[in-house]
Amino acid sequence: MLSIEHLSIEFSARPILNDISFLVNKKDRIALVGKNGAGKTTLLRLIAGEYTPTSGTIAKDNDLTIGYLPQVMLHKDGNTLQEEVMTIFQGEDQARFIAEMDRTIIGLGFERKDFNRPCTEFSGGWRMRIELAKILLQHPDLLLLDEPTNHLDIESIQWLEEFINTSNMTVIVVSHDRAFIDNITNRTIEITLGRIYDYNVPYSKFVTLRQERHDQQVRAYLNQQKMIQETEDFIERFRYKATKAVQVQSRIKQLDKLERLEVDLEDTSRLNLRFPPAPRSGDFPVIIQDLTKAFGDHTVIQDVNLTIRRGEKVAFVGKNGEGKTTLVRCIMNQLDYEGTLKIGHNVKIGYFAQNQASLLDETQTVFDTIDRVAVGDIRTKIRDILGAFMFGGEASDKKVKVLSGGERSRLAMIRLLLEPCNLLILDEPTNHLDMPSKDVLKQALQDFDGTVICVSHDRDFLDGLVQKVYEFGGGKVREHIGGIYDFLRSKKISSLQELEKSTEETESSGKSGDSGSKLDYEAQKAQAAARRKKEKQIALIEEEIARLEQEQKQMEELLNDSANQTQENFTKYEHIKHALEQKMYEWEILSE
Repeated sequence: MLSIEHLSIEFSARPILNDISFLVNKKDRIALVGKNGAGKTTLLRLIAGEYTPTSGTIAKDNDLTIGYLPQVMLHKDGNTLQEEVMTIFQGEDQARFIAEMDRTIIGLGFERKDFNRPCTEFSGGWRMRIELAKILLQHPDLLLLDEPTNHLDIESIQWLEEFINTSNMTVIVVSHDRAFIDNITNRTIEITLGRIYDYNVPYSKFVTLRQERHDQQVRAYLNQQKMIQETEDFIERFRYKATKAVQVQSRIKQLDKLERLEVDLEDTSRLNLRFPPAPRSGDFPVIIQDLTKAFGDHTVIQDVNLTIRRGEKVAFVGKNGEGKTTLVRCIMNQLDYEGTLKIGHNVKIGYFAQNQASLLDETQTVFDTIDRVAVGDIRTKIRDILGAFMFGGEASDKKVKVLSGGERSRLAMIRLLLEPCNLLILDEPTNHLDMPSKDVLKQALQDFDGTVICVSHDRDFLDGLVQKVYEFGGGKVREHIGGIYDFLRSKKISSLQELEKSTEETESSGKSGDSGSKLDYEAQKAQAAARRKKEKQIALIEEEIARLEQEQKQMEELLNDSANQTQENFTKYEHIKHALEQKMYEWEILSE
């Protein structure tokens, strides 16, 4: 099907892949693994034809079709979701593809009301789903997926697993979601130090075999290093002794011909990272009664009731846009709401969200950022901790201002790990972590003696970590006692019931003849009216944002003068800042 022979590629004279060879056979399901920067995405782009190798060849069957899901999506301006997906059927009878297209788009989490929305209205994560739908509907012989689960909720990930497992496609996938790749792959190729190691087993079995190989490599490497040191000592000791000249030259030639072994000595498997001891909080860190949050006429969550006890570790799960982050922001007092929300006695919150990365001091180095918050014995392990989160070696001396968004998120996570708190709230903490880093974080959370609320779609990360799951959907929040897989097993049944219900509704609407068309027309009219109303709300919010930004600027200028730095002025400034944050979030929700 596809053959890679002695392939090498380098960028700016830096080798990424070095003389690698392997075959891809029909129905192979390959997990491509390795540390960030190892060359996984580069290899996918080589196979997809986007890069040209420095040397070596990639031979493909003449009729081989390839579908490649990259991390950056480009869609034609003006296309709706349905129009963009239908572009793949140009020149063919589109009618026969409609049913399959509907199943695929809905399986990936869209609703029918989304079909006529312009692609430009969707966030990056939803655009990724549009591209994935286009690729899956083409049924390529070889499917290349680069981090497909980062923007999918749990139900969509399960749908994608089922789709792949019931198809005849050959798949090569890069993913940090261990459960996902374990469920869909039967072969693992690891890239490390520019080379590949090929294992004909799923990822979880590969981990065991890799550890055995790593131990053997380390022993061989250390033995060779010992031999090199002894040889160099001999040469240095007898370099100028005439009677030893022949032996010295022989040893020099021996070292010149020696093929030096390389091994990745960075091993975080035994790194035991702990949060600082949690100060004792009250028995109930969070109590919520009849909480409702709406933006204009759009209710996100309604009549939420939940109580989280001290020491509990719980997960917030559900489709994107169902209110998980909204409730978190209510708990953080970043949004106004109706109802009651009480934070318990002596609760100290540690919060990780995507915008935490933007609060880092850009003038500091990675090492200094952590050094400033580390206290006690942990200071002796700073470089080990940085290495565990992919800041090993020279990377620890980088300035924050040159870091990517993902790197900044990881750095913000490390800072959180070192600051004393007793309620941790983590919003998608694993999106930018590789598997070893996730293992370090998960172990630290399991050992943490405080309370944890985790918003995540990563089943493997949540497994064994949380004892209770709160499901968000349809404006409601439902409590499920048990771990994440207990929840998923229970959802299988309810999902089937919902499926049967939706099928019955479809059949009954199909029997109604022309009245169905009339209802569709009325529904479209209502939808258009609702859309116009939201657009007016957005315009009003934008005016309010502009006014608040002007007020904030005036207050900042006022506070620059020490004579105006009164408690009253500081309070007014904080009130304006809070109102501006709320309006920005309202704008974000309504725009989506």
